[in-house]
Amino acid sequence: MALRLVQVNIKAGDDSALGRFWAEALGWSMSSEGPGVTNLQPVGFSWPDPDAFYIDLVTVPDPETVKYRVHLDLATTSAAHQAELVARLKDLGATPADVGQGDVPWTVLADPEGNVFCVLEPREIYRDTGPIAAVVVDCADPRAMVQFWGEAIDWTVHEVTDDHARLRSAKGVGPYLEFLRRPGVPTVWSRIHLDLLPYPSEDQAAEVARLKALGATAADVGQGDVSWKVLADPAGNEFCVLGPA
Repeated sequence: MALRLVQVNIKAGDDSALGRFWAEALGWSMSSEGPGVTNLQPVGFSWPDPDAFYIDLVTVPDPETVKYRVHLDLATTSAAHQAELVARLKDLGATPADVGQGDVPWTVLADPEGNVFCVLEPREIYRDTGPIAAVVVDCADPRAMVQFWGEAIDWTVHEVTDDHARLRSAKGVGPYLEFLRRPGVPTVWSRIHLDLLPYPSEDQAAEVARLKALGATAADVGQGDVSWKVLADPAGNEFCVLGPA
């Protein structure tokens, strides 16, 4: 029994406009499965290719700007690439953001709807991830998080310390999932969450039951009667278990 981490889901005020920003930022293609939903995927891949990672943007009423627990880190290959990417993102509508980072080699920006993300300096570990280096989750205890997520999804644990934990697809493709210790992690609903997908041979209900046995709890974010199941990990981070592809 296993689940794949297939995408991040971003709640938006305008999914189409925000989708255009991120499609241009990442060099990805853009489509829509229906009104209020924009899908982004790497060029040449179609859902749900196991070697790809995706982004869904969903319009919701009045999405609040809050201190997010989840953000994206973007990869660069050189100092020149980092500078060029930051300049291009600003031209697309990104703005500088101050989250108390101080003097660091990476650049912190916010997208046009205020979602904070980082453009990293070149790092060898991210040389083959594609444009998204990592999906980063702020938490109080990275060891506890990797204990849950290492069992929840079929990704390989690469590093665990008191301050940082890192997982990646067992195939060694796509971004990392990272847990970073942060003081005062907010407990409010997050605009960015993870979506998990069962393998075709797996049963959604059985996977949800397995996750609950690991410590997940049912969550209500106003989803109503939908085909996916909304849960929260032991730290309160909401995520969704989609129906089989």
